[in-house]
Amino acid sequence: MSASALAFTKYQALGNDFLIVDLRASAPSPSPELFAEGRFVIAKALCCRRYGVGGDGVLILHAPSTPGAAATMRVLNSDGSEAEMCGNGLRCVARFLLESDGDQPSSVLVDTLAGPLDCEAHWLGREVIGVTVNMGRPHLVRSEIPMLGGRSTRCIEEPLALTSGDLAITAVSMGNPHAVTFVTETGDALQALATNKGPLVELHASFPSRTNVEFAHIVDAKHIELWVWERGCGITQACGTGACATVVAACLTGRSKLESEIEVTLPGGVLAITVAKDYETVYMRGPAEHVFDGTMDTSKLDVACGG
Repeated sequence: MSASALAFTKYQALGNDFLIVDLRASAPSPSPELFAEGRFVIAKALCCRRYGVGGDGVLILHAPSTPGAAATMRVLNSDGSEAEMCGNGLRCVARFLLESDGDQPSSVLVDTLAGPLDCEAHWLGREVIGVTVNMGRPHLVRSEIPMLGGRSTRCIEEPLALTSGDLAITAVSMGNPHAVTFVTETGDALQALATNKGPLVELHASFPSRTNVEFAHIVDAKHIELWVWERGCGITQACGTGACATVVAACLTGRSKLESEIEVTLPGGVLAITVAKDYETVYMRGPAEHVFDGTMDTSKLDVACGG
């Protein structure tokens, strides 16, 4: 493989699509310098849907630091920034790792910037048809999200001042920041609301690291319709951490119940989310699909999308 050739495999989870680049020592991969700090702009070029491969992000696999973990996952958004976590991306990485192991393990541990997370496999023959991720304890105080204001206080249905009027939000971190708002709009109107107000909330001064933004419509106590404006990506077909944060917020505000599996319908499909007793952890269950494998000549990315 030439120095400019980048091997990748593409996965999607409910239409949220990613390029997985395996930089572990055992993998036949390009020089890690391609993804050194300050060079993350290559992710922007790779994700460009006209001149690159196309994707919502790039998932980089490094050697793990936690005993028993299979890999460390780093998440590069399509704008070249780095995210702490990505639930849909994690399921894609889990399936990639599980199906690469000839012993068909029942689970795999993956290191992330949000900590090591356990991923349970649902096998059908030799194929992983779904993954349940133990997403860990949600963080609810402002200092952990992060959000400005009283460091040890929670933000639950508080008005956030926007140029277009206040929006009541509940702030949750699932290893990455989320601002959840419950609205009456549904269908196309819900999509339009997310598209128009999402960027205003993402860049709001209250969130020093920016934030993901969830626009949720409660269908009933066990069913939520959701559109997500993702930090660094914009509107995507699905967001795993966003679905988790939304169900946490629904429980905090009395719209849903703890220990009850909630269906979250996103544009790309359905995720099943359960918030454990006392908010000890959140479980996310959903699919991930292999799309194709490929090789990209990275020398051609410089002209295209700013790579």
